[in-house]
Amino acid sequence: MFHGEEFWLVRFLFQRGLAALFLLAFLVAAFQFRPLAGEDGLLPLEWYADGASFRERPSLFYFVPSDRAIGIAAWTGVALSALALVGVPYWLPEPYPTPVSMVLWATMWLLYLSFVNAGQTFYGYGWESMLLETGFLAIFLGAGAVSPPVIIFLLLQWVLFRNMFGAGLIKIRGDDCWRDLTCMDYHYETQPIPNPVSWYAHHRSDRFHRLETFGNHVLELAIPFLYFAPQPASALAGLATIGFQGWLVVTGNFAWLNALTIVLAIATFSDGVLEAVLPVASPETVATPLYLEGAAILVAVIVVAMSIRPIENMLSESQTMNTAFDPLHLVNTYGAFGSVTRDRYEVVIEGTTDDVITDETEWEAYRFAGKPTALERRPPQIAPYHLRLDWQLWFAAMAPSPRRHPWFSRFLAKLLEGDEKTLGLVAEDPFADREDGPEHVRATRYRYRYTTPEERAETGDWWRRERVGSYVEPVSLEELRLREPAL
Repeated sequence: MFHGEEFWLVRFLFQRGLAALFLLAFLVAAFQFRPLAGEDGLLPLEWYADGASFRERPSLFYFVPSDRAIGIAAWTGVALSALALVGVPYWLPEPYPTPVSMVLWATMWLLYLSFVNAGQTFYGYGWESMLLETGFLAIFLGAGAVSPPVIIFLLLQWVLFRNMFGAGLIKIRGDDCWRDLTCMDYHYETQPIPNPVSWYAHHRSDRFHRLETFGNHVLELAIPFLYFAPQPASALAGLATIGFQGWLVVTGNFAWLNALTIVLAIATFSDGVLEAVLPVASPETVATPLYLEGAAILVAVIVVAMSIRPIENMLSESQTMNTAFDPLHLVNTYGAFGSVTRDRYEVVIEGTTDDVITDETEWEAYRFAGKPTALERRPPQIAPYHLRLDWQLWFAAMAPSPRRHPWFSRFLAKLLEGDEKTLGLVAEDPFADREDGPEHVRATRYRYRYTTPEERAETGDWWRRERVGSYVEPVSLEELRLREPAL
């Protein structure tokens, strides 16, 4: 694919896109990490330090476990990402752009590695590892007038291939609905956080859903092999992937998974392809420095060696999704929606100022930015921003109790305490304008479904729900602390 081709423009676009995603990821860390996994977070930072050694999960916060360090690291990451986004290394005279770019991307990678390894459950998503793996490779792309090492683009295509092909394999091996082409009958309704188009996509015809499910298999199981083909086949495969990911962006909220996949797909293009369709031209370049070529070759050898376990996993009948096989997240395995839930469950959290709970007690619901609560509220567009608490509430609602989610009781306790940092994760606190906060909170589990077009025309509601059980019975702060002294 690479004979006689140039990749200066490809690198330029790729670095800008990746920098934008790192900027977003660091902003999420700046606003959410401390209440989720900081000193007094829902999963306290000390739980990370007690639960793993530095060698197992290296992080700066292992040595400096403080909210102050978290804030400094997050906002430093924001600043560095902004410098990469505007292309500051390209402003410098040769030979400085490449070494400055390497230091810039390496620092961003190390900082974000610290958040991922210390973030526990709230950072246990496949796109965290994929951002780290992609960011590590970006260190060795160079900058300025220097030609990028071609082998790095091949490694980026390998990341893209494992992402797409791994997702295709886990689906075809997993849920029967992927094999009988019915999964999309449920997906739009039961996905973690629907968006404004999801309701309309759900109500498309059965034939439409069969066709898009079949198309999903083609795009994830066949098209990825073309990433490594000569041009223009490689670029066409990348374009098909970008179109597919664009549809997922239009119909759902999957944080920056789709945006990162689109950025990776840029690596399937060449400057010749871009110049043929865009009003741009690549500048005159100079040869790749020997030290950068040598570093790129060394990285390629490491990636090849570390790819054995991900390949074995992809070929295994017991394939797992979204797993990092090394503490630095250098070469990982990916996949999504190996099974699709048929029913959507939601945990609705409510509070009351009543000292004594009676049948007449009035309960008021906390509203979240992404997850459904109010039936009349249109599903919002959130992605590529990542609402980590909302996502974990989706996972928690799958079970009839929070037994496997130790952060949930701490969350209720902090609502009762009126903890400002925790309430910053909530879109609407019903007690925000009152002198007294809640005396009791409760959590109720509901089964949600989309309204039919007829129901929506009549009521204006987007959802219907039915109560399926109590998730947490009404409880006061004192009762929570008696039940769980660690709170």
